[in-house]
Amino acid sequence: MSIRNWPESERPRERLLGQGAAALSDAELLAIFLRTGTAQQSAIELARGLIDQFEGLAGLFSATPSEVMACHGIGPAKYTHLLAALELGRRHSESELRQGVGLNDPRVAIRYISQQLKAERREVFAVLFLDSQLRLLAFEKIFFGSMTSCSVHIREVMSRALAHRAVQIIIAHNHPDAPAQPSEADIALTQQLMRACQLFDIQLVDHVIVGTSGSQSLALKGLMPVPH
Repeated sequence: MSIRNWPESERPRERLLGQGAAALSDAELLAIFLRTGTAQQSAIELARGLIDQFEGLAGLFSATPSEVMACHGIGPAKYTHLLAALELGRRHSESELRQGVGLNDPRVAIRYISQQLKAERREVFAVLFLDSQLRLLAFEKIFFGSMTSCSVHIREVMSRALAHRAVQIIIAHNHPDAPAQPSEADIALTQQLMRACQLFDIQLVDHVIVGTSGSQSLALKGLMPVPH
């Protein structure tokens, strides 16, 4: 049955207006962007099918255009709506960071970094350059590697930090085909960068890792090494 024939209290748009976006499930929110379903499925059923097929929203938004549009009921128009929703989320997060809103809460930066790196299919090393008030000066993807490795040149990281006149930085990288669990090499790299930052009176705030099933902050986990 079409959503338009549902009771108003059960329709996603009406529920969003009356109860707020947080009251809706992932499928209901996705259905609002899809707008319509197919002859056989309502928009919510179509949304649930996409979430199931791609094992969650992260899988859906990191899939290639051909993978998504190969799904029954998803054509270029619906796919562009999804891309626009994803880009709005990214821009909203970046706007918060540039205003310094909530950056003393690592989860704000983690959300933004995850949005930037989760779709990458190779390993990427990136840096958030921040001023003294934790406002975002720039976000740069600096190094790119294979599916399993990325060579990070500390001199280049510091050069970019000085160019942006950053007082603080947050480093990040992704594990394209693995969980966000930090490796010994990740800890060692953090240690080396922390020492380099000290030489230039720059604070290394955090190291965020984006994996296949979520993200991890070394600062939140108490894993930021103590320089020596």
